[in-house]
Parts: sequence; structure tokens; C-alpha cells
Amino acid sequence: MQKYLLIALGGALGSLARYWVGSVVIDRLGTRFPWGTLIINLSACVIIGFSVTFLTRRTGMSVAWRYLVPIGFVGAYSTFSTYEWETLSLMRTGTFSIAALYSLGSVVLGLVAAWCGMMAAELLS
Repeated sequence: MQKYLLIALGGALGSLARYWVGSVVIDRLGTRFPWGTLIINLSACVIIGFSVTFLTRRTGMSVAWRYLVPIGFVGAYSTFSTYEWETLSLMRTGTFSIAALYSLGSVVLGLVAAWCGMMAAELLS
């Protein structure tokens, strides 16, 4: 039960951080280019890369940190970082074709899925 509470706490903090960072960036740079989302996604990549590597190397640290930071906080802050981490992990194990397929498939199928959702909403409204 504790891991679910840690994920929920991290998720709440990640959601709040996403909103705050996005708002600050939009206030400063406007909305002509999606700077807020770009900054959130890139900073999430740094956070997940650091936290997973740090927690893996510090075996004496409580597993609770893994639930709180990379799963809870980063999961709510941005899932793009998880996608990038998984792609990097595939590349590091030498499975470049799977990494490329996953990366390309995620972008192309993600656009198709977003379009399908948009079309469904337009049909229902």
C-alpha cells in the first residue's frame, strides 16, 4: 500500500510542477511555439535519467524513492521522458532496430491516435 501512496504523492507533485512550469514559461515566452511543453519534456528527461541512474547505483537507498520520483513525480510531470529513457535503454543494449521501431512507431502512431481522438470528439460534438 505504501508504494501506491508514494506514487500518488509524487504524481500530485509532478502535476503541480507541470502546471507551474508551463504557466511560468507561457507567461514569459507566449504560446506561438510550445516552449512550455518542450521545457517540461526536456527537464523530465534530465530528471528521469538522473534519478533512475542514481537510484540504481545507490543500492542502499530505499526503493520508496523509485516510486516517488521516477514513477510518481516524473510520470505525472511528463511521460515523454519515460519514452526517451526506454529508447535510450534499448540503444544501450544494442537493440537499435527495436529502438528505432519503438521511436518511430511512437511518433507516427501517437499522431494517428491523437487524430483519431480528435475526429471522434468532432463527430460527437
